[in-house]
Amino acid sequence: MKLLVTGGAGFIGSNYVRYVLANTDHEVVVYDALTYAGNRSTLRDVDDDPRTSFVHGNICDPGTLEAAMRGCDGVVHFAAESHVDRSIVGSDDFINTNCFGTNVVMDTARRLEIGRVLHIGTDEVYGSVEVGSSKEGDPLEPRSPYSASKAGSDLIALSYHATHGLNVVVTRCTNNFGPFQYPEKAIPLFTTNLLDGKQIPLYGDGLNERDWIYVDDHCSGVHLVFEQGTPGEIYNIGAGNETTNRVLVDKLLALQGNDESSVRYVEDRLGHDRRYSVDIAKVTALGWKRQRSLDEALEATVAWYRDNRWWWEPLRART
Repeated sequence: MKLLVTGGAGFIGSNYVRYVLANTDHEVVVYDALTYAGNRSTLRDVDDDPRTSFVHGNICDPGTLEAAMRGCDGVVHFAAESHVDRSIVGSDDFINTNCFGTNVVMDTARRLEIGRVLHIGTDEVYGSVEVGSSKEGDPLEPRSPYSASKAGSDLIALSYHATHGLNVVVTRCTNNFGPFQYPEKAIPLFTTNLLDGKQIPLYGDGLNERDWIYVDDHCSGVHLVFEQGTPGEIYNIGAGNETTNRVLVDKLLALQGNDESSVRYVEDRLGHDRRYSVDIAKVTALGWKRQRSLDEALEATVAWYRDNRWWWEPLRART
């Protein structure tokens, strides 16, 4: 099988490429616009694999995308603008990439009669969940331009199944972390700040709660849904690691031998959702389960950033 992976030079996409190469005999075409959050160094360790090829292109460019997708059997669509803070400052890129770009991906897959398309979503589309866990059929209540654009992209993808019969499945995952995550996101930002002797900026009272999933566990869930998910269905993927930001920070401080003096409370984010949690019964029924606990995965992640300054230091210098 030959897969096109959009956003394959980004954080989750590049880890998914590695997962496919390590666990299948598939060929992979990496398609990426190489914006600030994607770069070729992320794929340095797999560049020589004869089963991979790279195409520099934007999902909003129908001609380039069609040329890359032609001859593929399946598409796994990671490409997206993904940072909430950036969407608050300026939403245009989020609407264009996440909504228009997803439409281009789906329409190109329809015209080329691609056998299966998996669209990667986010749990943020459900909005803040005070109690319980969101199920796939729950109403969507996005509260940021980012999550609204992702809710729109989910619906666009699913509409191609309903209208055209395109074999589409959607996943919605909780907060990912692990190797090769751009250091604007919480865990790599906090980790690299501590490694550089800087403070951790903690929003508000620190009690906002997230479910943190190690990226390898997410990738295994994505591939299982790609292979076994029912067309037109949505599958939540989460690790059951609901943790407040304050507790997360304490864990990172302990792993690096820092104390409270390394924490700096900052003004809360606009519209900051209090809590996310998803019900994972559907993906569990397919046979998926996480492999790493939160503490094990955090330890592995901190060690990776400690050992791979070559990758993240140039990115930090640009921010």
